[in-house]
Amino acid sequence: MDLKKYKKILFILALVLFVQLPSFSFSTRKENDLMEMPENFPEKYTSQYVKQITPIYKSTGKDQVIYVALDMLKGTNGEFSRNAILGNNLSGRPVKIEFKDLGTINPDYANFDALGWKKNKQLFIYINPRHKDAPPGALAALLSHEALHQDEYNSLAEETYAWTMEASVWYEIRRLYPESNDELHPLVVRENTLRKLFLRGNYSNKYIKKTVMSNEGYKNLPATSPGFEEL
Repeated sequence: MDLKKYKKILFILALVLFVQLPSFSFSTRKENDLMEMPENFPEKYTSQYVKQITPIYKSTGKDQVIYVALDMLKGTNGEFSRNAILGNNLSGRPVKIEFKDLGTINPDYANFDALGWKKNKQLFIYINPRHKDAPPGALAALLSHEALHQDEYNSLAEETYAWTMEASVWYEIRRLYPESNDELHPLVVRENTLRKLFLRGNYSNKYIKKTVMSNEGYKNLPATSPGFEEL
């Protein structure tokens, strides 16, 4: 083979590689950008948008649905809870959030929807795994409640405030993201029950307080706790 033919073959091979490599790279990048989010995510939470907000929320844990839920609290009554979870709380640290079998903490907690917990100086929010596929808007309302429990003390007043916060946030979430109202999901059933009590009390804690007071699980709680001195 003479030198001219050899150079020509090399040139053709180089040209083929040059054309093919960018095409492969673009295809892979495009596939990642178009990765489908769960069907119950609001439309605005595309893969690209979720990737953009992940650095804000990754200190709370590893679950993407939690990042979306926390982001949905922006501009609602749950903004306080969102900031508390991100570190503006009594511990001064981001709250760690995870789905966990609550029965492993205490068999009495097995059917709880969620639980606020403190270990040393770290705050945790544990969510029952049956809610992993809940609409993130319902999880947002639940988190707005649990974020208010920031120490080892609890009371009827604190629970009344937390349940009322959850109800008011769910009321707002339903207006902002109506697709969150998946009435077949057990967490949404809980939220709609609270919403009805909230509306029945004319946007107050009137009937929520009665529900808290009659809750068998709260029968041993004191009337008030630090930060929640009024019932």
